[in-house]
Amino acid sequence: MFCLASLLVPLATLASGMFNTQRRRLVDLASQGRLIAVYEHRQFPEAGGLISYGPNLVDMQRRAAKYIDKILRGAKPSDLPVEQANVFELVINLKTAKAPGITIPQAVLLRADEVIQ
Repeated sequence: MFCLASLLVPLATLASGMFNTQRRRLVDLASQGRLIAVYEHRQFPEAGGLISYGPNLVDMQRRAAKYIDKILRGAKPSDLPVEQANVFELVINLKTAKAPGITIPQAVLLRADEVIQ
């Protein structure tokens, strides 16, 4: 049984336009190098990456639209409060985990917002 904490070469990526546009390539390179990668957005596990934990982009876009609506209705941007993401999601790709023999603990799977089979 393999534990995520015992890996010698983990890879954590940050949100980046370049990483996002090249996500398939980044996921493939991590897989070829047998690196265990953790990403910030769900598109990476959907593309074959192992796991992501980060803000829900759909929720952030919805909130941004409400912000823009307030400005278009006359609110001064300087009067509006700064907002942070408050909806986060954990997405795990089990198919990717099984390839190198990684076992994701059941407690982690139960907390996941989505488990890709």
